[in-house]
Amino acid sequence: MSKNKNIVYSTNPNYNSEEEDAVESLENDQQQLKVLIDRKQRKGKPVTLVTGFVGSEDDIKDLAKTLKSKCGVGGSAKDGEILIQGEFKDKVYDLLVKMGFIKTKKVGG
Repeated sequence: MSKNKNIVYSTNPNYNSEEEDAVESLENDQQQLKVLIDRKQRKGKPVTLVTGFVGSEDDIKDLAKTLKSKCGVGGSAKDGEILIQGEFKDKVYDLLVKMGFIKTKKVGG
């Protein structure tokens, strides 16, 4: 369903309300992901962030679900960023590389 469901008429003859919803996900080997530990704005508690994902919300949520279950912790996915609770940088990096995200990089110490 389109988020522009209230549009009744458009003066643009090429307008397609479905175009704006469709975000093409890059292939796993084309994704340039960064894995880092973040403590800012989280009361000092560490989280593992995976940034740089280009694709649909469904794809990023599926990837986040896989990573969360493999690490056995909670987390979330939104705005092209996956948040995994706890310090799992090495484990998440290894999982992503095994899944075909070969351009993944670790950021920080």
